[in-house]
Amino acid sequence: MTIILIHIPTSSGANNEQYTNCSRWYPCANILDIPYPFWGGDKPEYCGHPSFLLNCTGDAPQITIKSRPYRVLSIDNTTFNLNVAQEEFWNNNCPSILELHNVTLDATTYFEYAPNTAVLMLYYDCQVNTTLQINTTGLNITIPNRFNCVQNQSTFGIYVTASLASNSQNTPNVICGSGVEVRVDKTATEALAGTAPGNVTQVLNSGFGLVWEANNTNCQSCARSGGRCGTNSTNPGSFVCYCSDQSYPVSCNLTTSGFGGTDLKLKLVIGFSAGGGGITILLITICCLRRPCTSIFNKGMALRKNKRVDEQNVEAFLKDCGSLAPKRYTYSDLHKLTSSFKDKLGQGGYGDVYKGKLSDGHLVAVKILSETKGNGEDFINEVASISRTSHVNVVALMGFCHESNRRALVYDFMANGSLDKFLYNECGLELRTLYQIAVGTARGLEYLHRGCNTKIVHFDIKPQNILLDEDFCPKISDFGLAKLCQRKQSIISMMGARGTAGYIAPEVFCRAFGGVSHKSDVYSYGMLVLEMTGVREKVGVAKTSEIYFPEWIYDHLEHDRDLTLRGVNSTEEEETARKMILVGLWCIQTNPLDRPPMGRVVDMLEGSLQVLQIPPKPILFSPASHDPLGQDSSKSLSSSNNVLDMSKGSLQPLQFPLKALQLSPSRSG
Repeated sequence: MTIILIHIPTSSGANNEQYTNCSRWYPCANILDIPYPFWGGDKPEYCGHPSFLLNCTGDAPQITIKSRPYRVLSIDNTTFNLNVAQEEFWNNNCPSILELHNVTLDATTYFEYAPNTAVLMLYYDCQVNTTLQINTTGLNITIPNRFNCVQNQSTFGIYVTASLASNSQNTPNVICGSGVEVRVDKTATEALAGTAPGNVTQVLNSGFGLVWEANNTNCQSCARSGGRCGTNSTNPGSFVCYCSDQSYPVSCNLTTSGFGGTDLKLKLVIGFSAGGGGITILLITICCLRRPCTSIFNKGMALRKNKRVDEQNVEAFLKDCGSLAPKRYTYSDLHKLTSSFKDKLGQGGYGDVYKGKLSDGHLVAVKILSETKGNGEDFINEVASISRTSHVNVVALMGFCHESNRRALVYDFMANGSLDKFLYNECGLELRTLYQIAVGTARGLEYLHRGCNTKIVHFDIKPQNILLDEDFCPKISDFGLAKLCQRKQSIISMMGARGTAGYIAPEVFCRAFGGVSHKSDVYSYGMLVLEMTGVREKVGVAKTSEIYFPEWIYDHLEHDRDLTLRGVNSTEEEETARKMILVGLWCIQTNPLDRPPMGRVVDMLEGSLQVLQIPPKPILFSPASHDPLGQDSSKSLSSSNNVLDMSKGSLQPLQFPLKALQLSPSRSG
């Protein structure tokens, strides 16, 4: 065992991956290879220093120093010299006043000015001070250090170098509106101070030098030993030398690390190999005595098989979609486009959502899923469901990530978040906006049920899953519980219930009410619309545990009582609210066959209130003994305490389903 362990190639270690990755060439914009401590683009952060991030998306690399962007012109790794130019002055000697900032570096940064750096003062909005030119014969005064700005031809700018400042006769009396101190190359400024002044823009584009200090000595030692410089991922900012066998504090030579010479290294290898081999044999023997080795082998094979099936599901899905398949991102890609998951948008039982930006500037929402059980069928189901859709009221899937146990979805960013945050606070939306959201959501569901080649039943329609863009246009999201079925398929075969309490259709958790179908989404939509009207708030928190709130609505409609809903201040708004309530009541009929399809729901919402009738009262109401209005509720439209027991063919009291349906809609999601 000792001989085998000694001769195992050291490159098979986990650290060898970092050594290999940091040994590659990493181009960044127009620079062919960026050395340590710089990183960015495709180069991982552990191959550089955290404070030396480069933006590689433009025509030249860009680095941010003290919150100011600089264009990187060249990098000299032998002299540790970085040549940069201020981004706002690139090909522009007259930036806006808002962009004028003096370049200052202090000891808190990793940079200092190179010796060949000079200061150039630029003054803008300048005019000749005529009050001091009394003895002149005219205003056409020659100003040798003058330059013009395209933006404003009525004024001019002047530049002042160190030599010009010492020679007062070359600087006429002028009045300027603003000035800025710019660092430039000292040699380039000599042309400006000479007899034939050069071009200010060319001097600014030449940039200036910075010398960096980021473990320079350690990196040189590491490079001489054949290692690759990097940063310890467990202690960001601390130097580490990646070698072919493992990582070391300074270099690949153990002597420089304080562990002794080659003989000691060999002794350590032999000692640890022998000890590790003995412990390994002992553990294997114990495991085989306690449990047959075939059991351990089978578990290992099952784990490999699950991972293989998981990846096969993804590959099969991508092959099935062909050119229409959504883009597949790596976890490293997500790390970059979310700026290391900096901006968190929300959190739920499914995981966390972060704001990100694609390379073209398009904003996205990245949902990192916390649930990684199974072989990924639910995840692929969600990706497959939403990738088949293209509708203004269905959220757009920009891509996904499936990498080992890391799974994520990349959606189009919705500026106003989810609907629930507007329903459960005082800063709600106007009824007109809520009505448009209800109509848009209905159109989105109609598309899922009838507009796709494959019918999609969502099974989790609720306020948390209705996203709103900057114009409050609703988008149906979160297809984790969705089911795909053929367009002609009416009844869906499904094991167990799925959805959120308060929005689940009765047939989903009790098949005695009928078959599960797209009408289950209609029920959830009806509960959503009733929630949007604010009618549940009228029942009161204390009474919702005793009364199923749609019953309260029926009692008001039967006796033509005013609902007095929040935000309803006109006759038109009252008609809109009543229309939404009637549509919602039609959608929550107990029998799925009595619920209208979503196409009919859209027509009802956009039609006249006068043609809408009060629907039959659903049978799943609280016992008639309770009368919240002080009336005899036994005079309701129908008796409500019995349901047909399909197994016995007789009317039996309904117990558990009633209690389940009286749950108020969940606000937590």
